[in-house]
Amino acid sequence: MSNNERTFIAVKPDGVQRGLIPEILTRFQNKGYKLVGIKLTLANETLLKQHYADLTSKPFFPKLLSYMMSGPILATVWEGKDAVKQGRVLLGATNPNASAPGTIRGDYAVEVGRNIVHGSDSVENAEKEIALWFKKEELVDYKPTMYGWIYE
Repeated sequence: MSNNERTFIAVKPDGVQRGLIPEILTRFQNKGYKLVGIKLTLANETLLKQHYADLTSKPFFPKLLSYMMSGPILATVWEGKDAVKQGRVLLGATNPNASAPGTIRGDYAVEVGRNIVHGSDSVENAEKEIALWFKKEELVDYKPTMYGWIYE
């Protein structure tokens, strides 16, 4: 797997309101991932319907939409080896009660409807989500000096 795989990670409104941004960013940085895009934003209905296109027919979708539009979202893009898969490991299971201690959801969330973060579930979806939330020029390409201490 290439060291430049990218994933989209969003701190949802509950995570932002609870002041968990620094903790979540720190976990990804401490793991060795490179932050290549970051912005605090308010998501509109059009963006969220595109982002959650596979869920629009679900009975819980209106509640999800309302929740995601209830406050600011920190949208981030992280890069590194197996970033999508490992990002999901750092987040924990979608249902916080099934998340292991030490994961973001396992440590900070109780209910599925307030599970703090979103993470891409595949490389293909990561590419789609990144393109939805970020313009190409908003992503920064650089080589961190720490890479030699992370990758062989």
